[in-house]
Formats: sequence, structure tokens, C-alpha cells
Amino acid sequence: MGRALREFPEANASWKGKTIVRHGNVDVGMAVAMDQGLITPVIRHADQKSLAQIAGEARDLAERARAGKLSEDEYQGSTFTVSNLGMMQIEEFTAIINPPETGILAVGALQQVPVAQDGALAVGWRMKATMTCDHRVIDGMVGAKFLKVLRKYVENPFLLVV
Repeated sequence: MGRALREFPEANASWKGKTIVRHGNVDVGMAVAMDQGLITPVIRHADQKSLAQIAGEARDLAERARAGKLSEDEYQGSTFTVSNLGMMQIEEFTAIINPPETGILAVGALQQVPVAQDGALAVGWRMKATMTCDHRVIDGMVGAKFLKVLRKYVENPFLLVV
């Protein structure tokens, strides 16, 4: 996600008063469920980290969030958020924007489904992702263009090798 936001900076923005603010840093919030509600720890400079670094940091932040051991600066200041309900076998959902961010990505479960492959029916893996956009900053078409960039990275993870 970080690389896609760097490549498509229109989605890495916020609405402030009457103006659009484009962020220089790509700081991705990740929704973490806790008994007391939801918190969004932030992976700072996500566009500059490897997948292994992001995975390790995400795991650490989630564990510390659930233990109530995050400092304020570790859950404030994200520029875009991702929410994942796939682990609950939710195929798709609509996530609510974390203000003042412009968007949030909702990631559903990875599932095996029938697909057409070379003119024949086969079984393939598919995942649904939806994006909620603040239309004061980006509209649906701009959001779709961002999703196209994101899809490129999801379908070709070798592009993320740092």
C-alpha cells in the first residue's frame, strides 16, 4: 500500500478547512480491534520499507495496541488507513474513513473461487478490496485509479523488493 500511495499521491492527502493537503510522508494506519473498540496504529514511512519490515512492525504494533502499550504518537497522524476483516471470513465490507484522511481500504478474505483461465473453468484465489473516499479530496474515478496502482503491486509483489 505504501508504494501505491507514493506513486499515486492524490490518495495520500487530507481535507483541512477549505483546502487539500498532500502529505510528503506515507504513514499508513492499520485498524486493530480491541475489547474497548478500534485503534489505528501507524506504520511510518510505509513506502520506504520492505514487506518483511512492514509485517514485523504491524505485528508488533498490533500486539502492543491490544496490550494498551502504545504511545500517542504511535496511533496518530496516519495519512491513509487499511482495515482487514478477511481473518473473520468477511468477503467484503465498507470501512469508515478515519478523519482527516482521504481514504480507507477495506480488505476482505482470500478465497478460492471459479475463474475463467485460458477459456476453461478453473479454481483461482481472489480477494475483494473496496475503498471509501472523501469526495472533497478525491472522487470515485481518482479512487479507482489508485486501486489500479495498488492492484499492480498486489498482483506483482516482486515490484516491492526494496
